[in-house]
Amino acid sequence: MTRQTTMASEQATAVHQMLRDQRSHAAAGSSTSLSRAQQRALAERVVESTAEPTGVTFDDVTAGRVPAQWARPDGAVTSKVLVYFHGGGYCYCSMRSHRRLVGHLAKAGGCHALNVDYRLAPEYPHPAAVTDGLAAYLWLLEQGIEPGDMVVAGDSAGGGIALALLLKARDEGVPLPAAGVLLSPWVDLAMTAESLTTRADVDVRQDPAGTRWCAQQFLAGQDPRDPYASPLYGDLTDLPPLYIQAGDWDVLVDDSHRLADIARRAGIDVRLDLFPEMLHAHQIWAGNMPEADDAVARIGEYLRQTFASTQREETYE
Repeated sequence: MTRQTTMASEQATAVHQMLRDQRSHAAAGSSTSLSRAQQRALAERVVESTAEPTGVTFDDVTAGRVPAQWARPDGAVTSKVLVYFHGGGYCYCSMRSHRRLVGHLAKAGGCHALNVDYRLAPEYPHPAAVTDGLAAYLWLLEQGIEPGDMVVAGDSAGGGIALALLLKARDEGVPLPAAGVLLSPWVDLAMTAESLTTRADVDVRQDPAGTRWCAQQFLAGQDPRDPYASPLYGDLTDLPPLYIQAGDWDVLVDDSHRLADIARRAGIDVRLDLFPEMLHAHQIWAGNMPEADDAVARIGEYLRQTFASTQREETYE
C-alpha cells in the first residue's frame, strides 16, 4: 500500500470549495423537484470542471449492442485496450461525462480505451449494467483483442461493474483480462462501510444518503449482497491482479480497504494506493489537479507494466 503525506494542493482545495458551494446551493434550492432528466443533466456537468486531454481522438461505436466510445491517443498501441466503466451510482453520468478522464488514462497507459455506456437504473436495474459490461467485453474478444491485452477499469459504481465483470466472466468460463484497475470502487451495496459515517463531513462530493438512494434504485428490491451487484461478497478466487486507488476522505474508502484485504486472502495480487485529503474518485480532475495527475500517472505506469508483462509471458509460451 502506498500513502502520500503531502497536504492537498491549491487546485484540490479550490475543487473542494467548488463542490461545497454546489452542495450548499442544492440544499438551499429546489433540487428535489427536478425531473430525472434534469438531475442527470446536472450530473453530467462535472465535465465542465475537468481538463481536455491533448492528442486523443474519440470515436463512438456500438460494442455488440452496447453504446461505447473509443479513446485513441496518438501513437498508442492499438492492440492494448483499457475497458472502462464510468461512475455515477448506477443512476447518473455516462461515457460523455467521463470522456476526458478516459482519454487521460488511455494516454497515460499508451493504449486505446473503450468507454462503455451501460444502461442506468432505475429504468434498467441490476443486472443490466453487468450484462452490458460483459457484452462489451465479449465484443472486444470477437474483434480479436486478446484477453491478456485488456485491462478492465472503472470508478465508483464503474469499479463495481469492472470487478463484477471479472466474477461473471470467470463463472461463465470466459477468458479473463490481464488485470482490474478500480478507482474508489463501490463494491458493497449493503452499505456497511464505517467510512459512510466517519468521512461524511469531509467528502463533499459523495453524499451517503444519495448513495443509499442509488443503491435502492439499482437493486430494485434484490439482494444487496448479490456478488454481481456487491462484489465484496463474492468469491474472488482466480481473479487477475487488482490495482485499487482511493481518497482517504472518500465516504466509500472502507470498500477499498476491505476489498484489498479479501482479495489478498483469496491469493490475488493487490496494490492499494491511498491519497490523503482526496475525495471520492478525484481522478476525474486529471489535468486540473496535481493529485489527480499523480493518480493517472500511476495507473498509466501500471497499465504499461501489465501489458509488457503479459506480452513477455505470451512470448515465452
